[in-house]
This record gives sequence, C-alpha cells and structure tokens, in this order.
Amino acid sequence: MKNFNHTSVLLNETIAALDIKPEGLYIDGTAGGGGHSLAIAEKLNNYGSLICFDVDKDAIQATKSRLAKYNARFINANFSSITEHGIPAADGVLLDLGVSSYQLDTVERGFSFQDEDAPLDMRLSRNETFSDGVSAYNVVNEYDADRLIKILFEYGEEKFARGIVRGIITAREATPIKTTGQLAEIIKHNVPISVRNAKNPCRKTFQALRIEVNDELGNLSKGLDAGFKILKPNGVFAIITFHSLEDRIVKKRFAELTSGCDCPRALPVCVCGKTPEATHITRKPIVPSEGELNLNRRSRSAKLRVIKKAKQKERM
Repeated sequence: MKNFNHTSVLLNETIAALDIKPEGLYIDGTAGGGGHSLAIAEKLNNYGSLICFDVDKDAIQATKSRLAKYNARFINANFSSITEHGIPAADGVLLDLGVSSYQLDTVERGFSFQDEDAPLDMRLSRNETFSDGVSAYNVVNEYDADRLIKILFEYGEEKFARGIVRGIITAREATPIKTTGQLAEIIKHNVPISVRNAKNPCRKTFQALRIEVNDELGNLSKGLDAGFKILKPNGVFAIITFHSLEDRIVKKRFAELTSGCDCPRALPVCVCGKTPEATHITRKPIVPSEGELNLNRRSRSAKLRVIKKAKQKERM
C-alpha cells in the first residue's frame, strides 16, 4: 500500500471546537489518514483514549501506524455503527465526511475522472472483488434509466442527467461500461458543448455514483443518531461536510436537536414540554480560511458544524 496521504481540513478549528479533555474518550468516526485522530490523541493523557473508525481498511492501517504510541482503538466499520461495538459514552465525536486525497488519487479505486483509466469501483470499503457489495460498475450497467436519472438528479444535482443516462443506456447495450475513462467519455458527449468546454462535466455524475455505491446519505442519517446517542452530557459533536446534500442533512438534524418548544404559536403557553437536547457551538458553519484554501484547494467546499449535548435529557 502506498502512503495514505491526506491533508486534514479545518484541523485547528475542529480541535478547538472539540475542547478536548486530557482524560476524555473521543471517537473519530472517519479516521482517514489519521490527521484529526493524531491531533486529538496528542491532547490526551494516559487516562484519555481515542477510538478510530473507518470503512476503508487502508485508512485503518495507516492510522494504526501513525498512532502506534497512543492509547487508541481501531475499528474497520462505518461510523453509522458507533453504538454497536460496546463503546462507553464519549466526550466528543468527529465525522469528517470528505473522501480522502489518497482515495481520490489512487487510480485503481475508481473515484477520479481526470487521470488514468480505472475499473468502475468507487467503494469506500477496501475490498478486492466486485462480488463484495455494489460497485459503480453494477450501478452503471444494471440500474434502469429512471433509477439512474433519479440518482444523478438527487445526488449529483446534475441538470443534464437525462442526456447522460441516455448515453449510458446506449453504450451499455453494445458493451458493458467497465472503466472510469469509458464513463467519462460518455458524459462528455452527452452534455452541451458549452458545458464541456467550460469545465470537466464529469464531477457531478461521479459524485452521485459514489454516494449511491456507499449509501453515504443513509449512513450519515444513521450516524447522526448514533453519534449523538453515544455522547455524554456536555459531549461535543463536530461534523465536516463537503457538499450541499450532506450539509443540509446535518443542518436540519442539528436544528431539531437544538430546538425547544414546537407548540403552535396560537397557544398561550407551552404544552409539549419539549426542551433542547443540545446547544449550538457554531450557529453558522465554520469554513476554511483564505490561507487554507490557498494550500489545499480540496478544502473549498468544507463546512464545520458543532453542537454540545445538553447536561441531561430534558424531554418530558
């Protein structure tokens, strides 16, 4: 395995927001190359501990190596399963939802549409065969047209989804679409020339396929519930998103957790008894500084949102 290189986004801002207690228990639900994990571990004392999750076994291997001298546990699983591993209540949970630079730049993973041709895979889990879970190959070659259009519209916000899907259906009737290069060419030939000339038109389709293959939005929804549930009172939940679909889900869930009474306004007094389960640490998302943007262009769409769990459950 080549080095799992990845520049952690909003690193200093995230560590500051987590307000790490030296003796605390923290969960990094998306360890990646271990950048955020290492920064957390460095602030813990001998009584503190860190648990690192990642669905990618390469990421787990890299983080294990990087954190070898620290009190850390490593779990090769999706963060949506945080509550299923016998972990006690945590002082903080972090989710960095971005795909790592390593994954994007490792050609054989099939995430990139810009470089060498590669098998249509796109699974975040690092498994050896397409028989283990649905790959982008399965989605592109086996889903019907309506389902493909829906995926591109909803997950990629691709307004030329119908034309792209017509191109996919036509091409796969002749021969299966097996590689990223084949798919990229189909996309380019089924969008307006003005779009093709202005920028690479493949990004939205590739994003949509990756989200579908890995059930990213479904896992995020489950992970939001699991991550909040495992927090101690006063525990901190920090999430970094990279596209609008993720951010809308996080923003809505955090709004629900931090809202109080939801009685109709016409009622003179509250009868629901609902009080906030959490408070905002960041009412508006934290975004990368100009300096970070200059150093890492992949940080440009990142947003950090943070809440703190209430001292005790106050729902009646």
